Amino acid sequence: MRKISAGMGAVVAVAGLGLVAPGPASASPYCGIMWGSLAKADPDMSSANVTNVRTGQQACYDRLVIDLSGKVAGYSVQYVPVVVQDGSGFEIPLLGDADLQVTVTAPSYNQGGQATYVPAAKAELSNVSGYQTFRQVAYAGSFEGYTSVGLGVRARLPFRVFTLDGPDGGSRLVVDVAHHW
Repeated sequence: MRKISAGMGAVVAVAGLGLVAPGPASASPYCGIMWGSLAKADPDMSSANVTNVRTGQQACYDRLVIDLSGKVAGYSVQYVPVVVQDGSGFEIPLLGDADLQVTVTAPSYNQGGQATYVPAAKAELSNVSGYQTFRQVAYAGSFEGYTSVGLGVRARLPFRVFTLDGPDGGSRLVVDVAHHW
């Protein structure tokens, strides 16, 4: 009887340890990134003009920067089934398995209709070969005060959007897309 009681006691003790023992540690976010992949927007209108589009690589993400001649005051960045050209609605095919449409409420022309940003190649604004996340950056047009850029990415990954002041009285719209979840 004592053996049965001792055996039952051991089983209860082991079962009880399972209840109070800590579970497996949850995975920490990649590089501390906690961004998400839902649309991000600021509905304001800008009086600035787009002057440049450029990209860069960071340790944990790839970066798209849209330079403006004044203060950034409005944007929309979201994953879409297909990026469309401003005004016409023509589809802009992009490399990669996910498409981000980046729209800034600033034209790429001044009040006199003169271009402030003229890309050399609309289908490839920046050479992103060798980037971990970006696959293609394409100009989607500028129409009625809005300028759009199509960003083809490897997969639907988390991203963040923010603005920076400068240089020379201008500002920048920054879109970072993480390399991983």
